[in-house]
Amino acid sequence: MSDRNQRLKENFVRAVEQFDLPPLSCQLTPEEVGLSATQLVDLFETQVISRHLDLHSREMQKNGQSFYTIGSSGHEGNAAIAKAFRPTDMAFLHYRSGAFTIQRGKQVDGQTSIYDMLLSFAAAKDDPISGGRHKVLGSKALSIPPQTSTIASHLPKAMGAAFSVGLAQRLKHQGEMPNDSVIVCSFGDASSNHSTAQGAINSAAWAAYQSIPMPIVFVCEDNGIGISTSTPSGWVAANYRDRAGLIYICCDGLNLLDTYRATKRAAKIAREKQVPVFLHVKLIRLLGHAGSDAEFVYRKEAQINANEQNDPLLHSARLLIEQQILSPQQVIHIYQSIAEQIIHVAQQVVTRPRLTSAEEVMASIAPEVTTAPTAINTISDKERMALFAHEKHNLTKKQHLAKLINWTLMDLMAEHSEIVMLGEDIARKGGVYNVTTKLVDRFGQNRVLNTLLDEQSILGGAIGLAHNGFLPIPEIQFLAYVHNAEDQIRGEAATLSFFSQGQYTNPMVIRIAGLAYQKGFGGHFHNDNSFAVFRDIPGLIIACPSNGADAQQMLRTSVKLAHEQKRVVVFLEPIALYMTKDLHQEGDGLWTFDYQPPAQVAKESVGELSVNVAGDGQQLCILTYGNGYYLSRQAQKILCDKGIDCRVVDLRWLAPLDEKGIIEQVNRCEKVLIVDECRQTGSISEAIMALLTEQCTDKQARDVQRLCAHDSFIPLGSAAYQVLPSKDDIVEMAIALCNTNN
Repeated sequence: MSDRNQRLKENFVRAVEQFDLPPLSCQLTPEEVGLSATQLVDLFETQVISRHLDLHSREMQKNGQSFYTIGSSGHEGNAAIAKAFRPTDMAFLHYRSGAFTIQRGKQVDGQTSIYDMLLSFAAAKDDPISGGRHKVLGSKALSIPPQTSTIASHLPKAMGAAFSVGLAQRLKHQGEMPNDSVIVCSFGDASSNHSTAQGAINSAAWAAYQSIPMPIVFVCEDNGIGISTSTPSGWVAANYRDRAGLIYICCDGLNLLDTYRATKRAAKIAREKQVPVFLHVKLIRLLGHAGSDAEFVYRKEAQINANEQNDPLLHSARLLIEQQILSPQQVIHIYQSIAEQIIHVAQQVVTRPRLTSAEEVMASIAPEVTTAPTAINTISDKERMALFAHEKHNLTKKQHLAKLINWTLMDLMAEHSEIVMLGEDIARKGGVYNVTTKLVDRFGQNRVLNTLLDEQSILGGAIGLAHNGFLPIPEIQFLAYVHNAEDQIRGEAATLSFFSQGQYTNPMVIRIAGLAYQKGFGGHFHNDNSFAVFRDIPGLIIACPSNGADAQQMLRTSVKLAHEQKRVVVFLEPIALYMTKDLHQEGDGLWTFDYQPPAQVAKESVGELSVNVAGDGQQLCILTYGNGYYLSRQAQKILCDKGIDCRVVDLRWLAPLDEKGIIEQVNRCEKVLIVDECRQTGSISEAIMALLTEQCTDKQARDVQRLCAHDSFIPLGSAAYQVLPSKDDIVEMAIALCNTNN
């Protein structure tokens, strides 16, 4: 097959010269849709810039100067979509939105879109959005958070951002967006079938159906194919035209005037009525899915030729010529002069340096904090007494983990007016385990939100809230449920700082009830003992308190990390320890603790991501966390009675590990036992074994062993304890280890 790039260029010039141009789908004039002749020419120039950037990116790839060639050819009509929105309307875009990005750049002073996009193509570290980490469409100045190869994963956070607009109005919150903003979210017809897209659109419609403001325009750019799989004719319209809570508008994306008219209508409806709109834009795809895609393998030559003859740039050329705005020669001049401009700029771009070290690459994994800590709200003693009126007789009594987390959340929400909690059943019910009880009574339904049953929408919604200056604390009801939505953490929340050089962040504390050892309530989905899904996510912080005393400090530290350092924190709460009061025998109350109100919390204790140590034995060091710490403390007493002197180290922070603290404690003991309640394969015990092997500098001979759960799912009832470490297992292995000669 001939070079389609060159053929597309030649076809455009030939077709304009011969006026062999496709017919327009509707007879509109620029004046009828509110555009001047100058504005229409400007839109055409944007289309041409986007096209030649696509074409030249493929030339750059051939020369080893570019690494990513999914382009926007055939989708250049989204220039008119950008024109119809304000540049402050936050836009979550898919990868064929090059023309949108360029047109929006024209609406903001000081932008150099051609240069910036070529820098991105070349993975140059001067790229103003990603710093050479990926070819992304994004810009802080243009209110476009960066996206990479999205398959609908950006829709939940777009929905959350739309929800945040109305929420900010209700709470009088000064966020990042104007209070009359509309959110724009574009995606392809193939992506509209993804469960993530379905869930996000359903969530928006679910809210709107209840008259909850949701100003968003979902832009489905329908080119009829997903890589090589065709979309059934009429499917998108049939799927979305009559959805409850959703307004459907359709337009011809090949016609700039029809696209602009439809988008202006969609934006007006979303802005004024605060409802979600589904804008169905019918387009074509040119040049295949990407530079490496051999389109002729799955499309007939005649079909490829027909698409090229239906080029949206040819539609725009006909419109300009028929409206007597430009002559054919002027159209060709614009086309060719822009091509020359892009070649010239690209010659400069390819000389720019790239990232050359791991340190450079990783510099933006966590946001760089350059501002002073933000002040928190200070409430009076009288206000605090009213806040805790329902607990006034209990505040001076020792409490279990669940109660102390609840009280800490109560104080944190009073201190931080920007905190919003969201999750299933967390409001009136107070959560499955009553951890969020009374919070909605104290702070209202705009700050303690019951969501629909969709973890993708909960986490994506939290990301969207963070985009508007809120500090979200989403709750995932059970650890196993997070797998329904793990990419919202891995692919969205954790990558945003990385791909934007810290310009965009989504601070949040994700509370997750989890781990095993529940009595009377179990089975795989409620007794999940693996958090491996979080452990390899760069920049993610994982906290796991084993008791109420630590939980207070760690939750405050987590909020501090999110608030001041814009970090994403997973706060993993052991369900089996929520209501636990006793340690060694019934009624001893040794697993209940005093609550420390904010005024009594030592400032130096908040912010430390360190281990906690019980005992000062030098014979055996037990490294553990969560339920393992509770069981190890029980075993510690038995071992002491048997003459084995040990210390128990609660890791507490599972990412990043307090490596220095671990090594320090290990080096004080002769033997080491790692107690890990998670599965042997993929558990954190593997990381600790590697740490001790690689970094332990103590020359004293030492035995290290680990006790883990079996590589099994957790069954129901008493059978669960057959695959989990027990107190007796810890005692038995510790005795065997300590009786082993060095």
